[in-house]
Amino acid sequence: MKTIRETTICCASLLLGIMTWAIPGRCQLASPQAKAACKLSDGKTISVGYSSPRMRGRKIFGDLVPYGEEWRVGADEATTFVTNASLVAGGKSVPAGSYTLFALPTPTKWTLIISKKTGEWGIPYPGEQFDFARLEMKVSRLPSPLENFTISFDQMGSSCNMKLEWETTRAAIDIAEKK
Repeated sequence: MKTIRETTICCASLLLGIMTWAIPGRCQLASPQAKAACKLSDGKTISVGYSSPRMRGRKIFGDLVPYGEEWRVGADEATTFVTNASLVAGGKSVPAGSYTLFALPTPTKWTLIISKKTGEWGIPYPGEQFDFARLEMKVSRLPSPLENFTISFDQMGSSCNMKLEWETTRAAIDIAEKK
């Protein structure tokens, strides 16, 4: 016959085992941290840190991410944009520094918002008074749905093409080092 202490230890061990098994499975459904970077000349870089949400069978743009409203470009904490080079993006100068990225998506046009406010949670959008710049992005359709929200860079000589991709949408902008 087991004592109360043995029964308690057995139940606690079982509960710990279930939690150890269940938590990693739950994390797969979350929005894991991700990074993207582009190397410019002289070792200078652009880096982006973001959380990468999953579609999980949901309609994304125009539903989960409403059209015509500022979006945090990812999930969870605000997306960081850090550069140690002065840049030109969308025809506008962006000094070296740390920023936060947001976007204003519509069905046919996207605007990248570079915010001066940093260190905040991704929502709510801090407001236009903190906007450093609003830049037009090129929008295109992906050939097949993309489950994971992704930010990536394509190196193009001394510049980078930053792409935001999810569901069936790609929004892109060229970024170059300011000479």
